Amino acid sequence: MILYNITYTVAHSVEEDFVSWMKDTHIPEVFACGLFTSHKFYRLLNSADDESTNYSIQFFAESTAKLMEYEKLYAQELRIKPQIRFGEKALAFRTLLQEV
Repeated sequence: MILYNITYTVAHSVEEDFVSWMKDTHIPEVFACGLFTSHKFYRLLNSADDESTNYSIQFFAESTAKLMEYEKLYAQELRIKPQIRFGEKALAFRTLLQEV
């Protein structure tokens, strides 16, 4: 199992909109690609910054091949959407983890 984790640092000024948009629009769009088996959406409780909150969106894939297919066919287009909507108020970094 491969975990594709996207962590966002979200300014408090857009936090409510960010959570709603992720739940209602963006996460369903990513999941609709058909390459992930499940997903989870978390708020980090140990954020040290008073100006922002961190969120983790986790997508689970059966194999690296599925993740590579996502990267090749869908990732570029889908990554632009939160950048356009939130700009510098929601910054992302991505990590890949493999279940051991």
